[in-house]
This record gives sequence, C-alpha cells and structure tokens, in this order.
Amino acid sequence: MIDLYYWPTPNGHKITMMLEECGLRYRVIPVHIGRGEQFDPAFLAISPNNRVPALVDHEPLLPMPDGAPMSLFESGAMLLYLADKRRRFLDRKRAFWRKEALQWLFWQVGGVGPMAGQNHHFVQYAPERIPYATARYVAETARLYGVLDRRLSDREFIAGAYSIADMACYPWIVPHARQQVNLDDFPHLKRWFEAIAARPATQRAYELGRRMATQPAARSTAASDEARRMLFGLGPRTPS
Repeated sequence: MIDLYYWPTPNGHKITMMLEECGLRYRVIPVHIGRGEQFDPAFLAISPNNRVPALVDHEPLLPMPDGAPMSLFESGAMLLYLADKRRRFLDRKRAFWRKEALQWLFWQVGGVGPMAGQNHHFVQYAPERIPYATARYVAETARLYGVLDRRLSDREFIAGAYSIADMACYPWIVPHARQQVNLDDFPHLKRWFEAIAARPATQRAYELGRRMATQPAARSTAASDEARRMLFGLGPRTPS
C-alpha cells in the first residue's frame, strides 16, 4: 500500500496518473495547501520542501536498512521510483529510450513546471498586476509549448512510447487557457494532449482531483488572505 500525500495541483496529478496507470493500491491523504497543512511537522518529515505531493511506500522496491517504509518527495523522483517499482513507462531494456524519457522528465521539472508556475502566479494571483512579469512568463510558457510541439511532430508520445515524461508534462498543459496559450497554435501538442486526456487512467486521476477540489472544506478558504500567504511561500503567519 502507498500513502499519497496529495492536493489536486499539476504535480499532484502527475502521481495519481501514474498510480492509476500502474494499478497500484494507494490511499490519499489530503494536504490542504490553502490551510497551510504542508507546514505541519509530520508532513515536513516526509516532504522537507513543504510541497505536495509526497508518498510513503509500505512495500518498497528495495528494503530500507531499518525496515521502515520508503518515503519520497519531489514529483519527478516519485515518477522515476514508481516506474522502476512496476517496470513500466520507462524502458529499462533500451538505454536510448530510457535516456529520452529521463531527459524530457527533467526538462519538465526544470522548465515547464517552474515557468508555468510563474505564469499562473502573475496572470491569476498576484495582488498587483506587473505587465513585464506577465508578458515574460506567458511568452516563456508559449516558447516551451513550441519546444514540445516540435518534439511531437514525428512521434506519438514524447519518448516514442507512453512514459513518465508524458505524465510529467500533461498536467502542466491542462491549464493552457489560463496560461494565455492557445493550444490550436501547437497542432502536434494538441493531438498528444487529446490522446492523453482520453486515457482511462487520466480520467480517473482527474476525477479524484475534481472530487477533492469541490468539497466545501476545500472551497471555504480558497480566496482568503491567509490562504494566499500559504500558497505563495510566505508561510504560516507568526503571532505578533
């Protein structure tokens, strides 16, 4: 059994997509990031960077020295671990294709995620509009879409066969309209995007996220000043 510490963010969706594709048993432990639950000491023991997702595998791929469960943070590392655990979605027999998937996984965690995240912040959430920042991150997001579109011009999926690279990238393309990017401008990427959206595992993963996001408790603090402090890295407010 895997415990998944989760909130329906793009990085959270990566892991539920992978778990659903692999058919692994998992239990979702919500970490309400608007309430600051990512700063709870028990969660920080698993995810010291106070970010979701994180997981604890009670039946790890390799035994831990002390017999304890395996804990992991950082979504890219979690995808790689699960791929090795199930021997799926990362070709272990052909070094070239494994390398292809890994370099595009790192491209996502080092490029698409951070740049799209800044896009989300300045376009949607910043308390004051900064035209330079908005233009900068919208343009960079569109540039990265172009990189991926060219990559997909002669192959079905990013590494050829469906892999963890696709699962890493897809959730960051889902909010393309809010990123002010028109998917019609990237026809190869759009074809790829629609193919992944149609996968049953993707649909199950996103349905889980929708159920969690629409719970009354999830909506109640979404727009509060305290929630914004938590979401944007300012941390819990200290008593005066």
